[in-house]
Amino acid sequence: MKPVSPRKPSRLLSVLLALTTAAVLLAGAIAVPILYRPFYYLQINALDLPERTDLSQQEIRDAFDQVMDYCTGVSDTFSTGVLRWSDSGRDHFADVRGLFLLDLQVLMEAALLLIILLLAGRITGRRAAPLLGRGPAFWAGAGLGGVFLLLGGLAALDFNRAFTLFHAVFFPGKDNWIFDPDADQIITILPQEFFRNCALLILVVLVAGCALLIVWDLLRGRKDGRQL
Repeated sequence: MKPVSPRKPSRLLSVLLALTTAAVLLAGAIAVPILYRPFYYLQINALDLPERTDLSQQEIRDAFDQVMDYCTGVSDTFSTGVLRWSDSGRDHFADVRGLFLLDLQVLMEAALLLIILLLAGRITGRRAAPLLGRGPAFWAGAGLGGVFLLLGGLAALDFNRAFTLFHAVFFPGKDNWIFDPDADQIITILPQEFFRNCALLILVVLVAGCALLIVWDLLRGRKDGRQL
């Protein structure tokens, strides 16, 4: 029986795998609060939204669902249920829609690219070469985790400022994200506490994913060492 020749190590493949894995994890973590609507439903009572807005739970859910249907491309018609909205408010959610759809597109394309890279490595007889003794999963987890732990710590010091900075970066030159509750009642069911909780959820998913990547790489390294 002819022995199987070992695959050649490739540093380029390692770098591409690390970057693509990090992109999948980042876009996936952001997609969690976008796609998992029960996360919002659980906060309706936790944030006392019915008492704060004089709306029923069903009215709040319907308004949120209709906004999210628009922002995720399920519907092309902007609506906020029984709540009033202005042209300025609609324009802001059109910008939000663009960001949400971009994140979902990045998630799908990065996941596809990751699969292609893994298959290409198999077909061409290449494998990810260790970078400073660790594999691409380790560097994807360590790099992404380190950056977002730092950003999360800075945001925790002053979330209001971080919230304002976020909008300045992603909605440059615009101030239509500052809602008038009388003209755009949707903001009454989307308090800043909800966005803070979304940020925490994204950070938790990111850190957990990064930890899993690092542990997987360490365990894989031990297994390879025993085999050698």
